[in-house]
Amino acid sequence: MAEVLKVRCCIAGGGPAGMMLGLLLARAGVEVLVLEKHADFLRDFRGDTVHPSTLQVIHELGLLDKFLARPHEEVSELRAIVGDTEVVLASFKRLRIRCQFIAMMPQWEFLDFVRDEAELYPGFRLLQNAEVTGLSEEGGTVTGVRVTTPEGPLQVRADLVIGADGRRSTVRAAAGLVVRDMGAPIDVLWMRLPKLPGDPSTTGGRITTGIFLAMIDRGSYWQCAYVIPKGGIEAVRARGLEAFRADMVKVAPLFAGRMDALASWDDIKLLSVTVDRLERWYRPGLLCIGDAAHAMSPVGGVGINLAVQDAVAAANTLAQPLADARVDTAALTPFLARMEKRRLLPTRLTQAAQVAIQNRLLSPVLAARGSEAPPMALPWPLKLMRRWPLLQALPAYAVGVGVRPEHVRSPARPPRVDL
Repeated sequence: MAEVLKVRCCIAGGGPAGMMLGLLLARAGVEVLVLEKHADFLRDFRGDTVHPSTLQVIHELGLLDKFLARPHEEVSELRAIVGDTEVVLASFKRLRIRCQFIAMMPQWEFLDFVRDEAELYPGFRLLQNAEVTGLSEEGGTVTGVRVTTPEGPLQVRADLVIGADGRRSTVRAAAGLVVRDMGAPIDVLWMRLPKLPGDPSTTGGRITTGIFLAMIDRGSYWQCAYVIPKGGIEAVRARGLEAFRADMVKVAPLFAGRMDALASWDDIKLLSVTVDRLERWYRPGLLCIGDAAHAMSPVGGVGINLAVQDAVAAANTLAQPLADARVDTAALTPFLARMEKRRLLPTRLTQAAQVAIQNRLLSPVLAARGSEAPPMALPWPLKLMRRWPLLQALPAYAVGVGVRPEHVRSPARPPRVDL
């Protein structure tokens, strides 16, 4: 027989959205349980770009200095090499914001930090190795989740369930929420390559005819994202590993002599890109946020930051009614609708921009592979930004701050002080 737990709010998924919402609700005095299916946060090739909007949220929590004491790199400009020409794509130094940089921090460091802060509040509990497998319902209202753990099955009953379990969300599937697919003509291959003394410390992209590569400076290594056409992994493998290595050196000559780091295809991980959005983010007793509500393209690296913005908006909307035991599940539903309405516009606009970049920039670049096309010329928007550097603030704002940035307005109770 399954063990039964009863909590005010149960969050499925211990990623950026779930953990940040757990912290904010516990800080407001809400009893919250976060369920994470893995035993830890140590997974590579996750969204590791903590943008100025997220850093502002951490500042508003009074935790910025403590957060920036964690291992990270600070990137104040995004650059690209198009053909043989280097350009600045975005300059955060031109923005009037507190943190004029992106903090490149491994996601496990980010999540460990949020967990440590959340555990200072007595209402917070994180249960790992706990995989949500389904929902409990009564009369069309979600009343909890079914969970598998190493100790056996667990039944969690909650006044509100939050689905924050990512783009392959079990919660949203079990709830029967309708997903609208915006389409993604690309997939991404992720890999690590050694960083050597003398390498530039430049996070950005490299583009040549038929090839687009993003490079993230990790201090001791490069994290690389190689863009391929949607479903094109078998064609890439059919050409052979040596051909792939040659393409990597073609777009990034500094990698010559170190491609042995890619010893087999096992060293190259496929990210199947999805851009989708729920038609409705909630049902009575249930709200989806982050990738569970809207899967983002890796374009701009904004996924983690949209997830955090959702968490802040959800806390701003829900913390007070959840902290009031007199507000039952039915009475919470209007607040769920308000939360969706708040975040729908920024989600739509961000996804529209991502789809446009995928279709108008990335797809034409990839389509030129193997053709007799001349060497790639600098697109006219980049020419304008080279001529008038002030324009570099526009993409910096779009990526770093975005549409309708959220600010922490949820109530705060003092953290626990252990004697």
